[in-house]
Amino acid sequence: MEPKGMSAAAAALRYWERRQEIAANNLANVNTDGFKGERVFARLLNGQFPAADSATDLRAGTLRPTGQPLDLALEGDGFLVVDTPAGERLSRGGSFRLDGEGRIVDGSGNALLGENGPLTATGGEIVVGADGRVTAGGAEVGRLRVETVPAGTRLQHDAGTYFLPDPARTPAQPDQLKVKQGMLEDSNVSAVGEMVDMIEVQRAYTAVQRAITTMDDVRGTATRDLGKPV
Repeated sequence: MEPKGMSAAAAALRYWERRQEIAANNLANVNTDGFKGERVFARLLNGQFPAADSATDLRAGTLRPTGQPLDLALEGDGFLVVDTPAGERLSRGGSFRLDGEGRIVDGSGNALLGENGPLTATGGEIVVGADGRVTAGGAEVGRLRVETVPAGTRLQHDAGTYFLPDPARTPAQPDQLKVKQGMLEDSNVSAVGEMVDMIEVQRAYTAVQRAITTMDDVRGTATRDLGKPV
């Protein structure tokens, strides 16, 4: 039977490996608009060994003015909804554009959804109000569909900066809407913080490796020497 010390050390290595993977991904997305970092925490597996679990950090990033009319962000809680080939996805906003049909789409061509479906905005200057109303040339074309999730909901990342919709999502109340036109939300990841975490992970991983080497040496000594006649 494998000694518990080796099992615990192996579990610890898996935990630190997972922390390194997530820290590296966070660091790679420091400059990705609307990116939300992942945070790792430990839980005991079978009451004995550490295992890595993670959750998305939904704290808002800094809003950065761009002056572009189809750059959209949300102040406070809430998510825009886009229609992708894989189904609806939640988004904190980003740089949108008009496609050949006049629909408002993101960089991947996915339609930004209003309360009544995809938004088409042709015929003049596009204005998006704080309440989500979209007008083109002074004529209202719809209202952005903005949804919220209960506090503590653990949303899962999807491709890019999308999130998988949660069954508990609900339409945002009118007084909750704070749409910001001509602005983008920065990533909520700190490059310095993630570098510090990477260093911590590397040191901890090395320490566990040393412990495994020591335990292996002890086992080797016991096998070779303790059984010898005196």
